This record gives sequence, structure tokens and C-alpha cells, in this order.
Amino acid sequence: MIKKIDLNSEEFQIELELTKHFTLKVLEEHNLVFNPDNEVNESIQMGLARNKLIYGKRYCPCFMVIEETESEKNRLCPCEPALNIEIPQNGTCHCGIYCTKVKAQEILLNIDTKDAIATHSRGLTK
Repeated sequence: MIKKIDLNSEEFQIELELTKHFTLKVLEEHNLVFNPDNEVNESIQMGLARNKLIYGKRYCPCFMVIEETESEKNRLCPCEPALNIEIPQNGTCHCGIYCTKVKAQEILLNIDTKDAIATHSRGLTK
């Protein structure tokens, strides 16, 4: 049975704050930085908080949680595939919340370029 979570409830808001502190601690422990796109970070933090309330653990919200087992399919944040494979190879975890400093700069440049194109192209309409 799926447990419904009220995102406006006090319970969820408290867990969301705890999850934000948790993700900050992950950054410090693994010498990482947040994705410069705050929408990505907020979305992942909300998913982690939701999973904590539903399953009792902060499973990665980008993968299906299989309750019966604690196998590698259950990606507990920060998961081993992210720390051992994804971040070293790609500069970011699958979800995109945790990045190396170099990858964060690359993402930031892409965000700035997209914003500049969107802003300047507005004046090109008839």
C-alpha cells in the first residue's frame, strides 16, 4: 500500500529540513558541492524526505525502492554507485544533486548560456 504524504504537513516540513541538513553533511564528508541548479536540489531533497517518511530511510528518489530487500537495487543516499562510479566518471551522481566542483562550474556555464539565449531571443519576434 502506498503511503500518501502531505507536502504541506508539519511532519513533511520537519523531515525536509532534516534532509537539507543531511545533504549538506554529505557534501562536507565527500568534498562535493550542490548542483548549481537549485530546482534539481530541491526536487531531490523533497524526494529523499518523502522516502524517509515512507520507508524510514533516505532512498534515492530517482530509483524504485524494493521494500523486501536491502540489495544494491535500493540506493540509499549517498549510494555506493554514485560515490564509486557516477561521480568519479561523470562528475555528478545520477540524480544530479551532488557534483564535483569542476562539474558544477560546467553546469553553471550551461545554465548561464541557456538563460542568455532565452533572454536575448525574446527581442527577435515580429
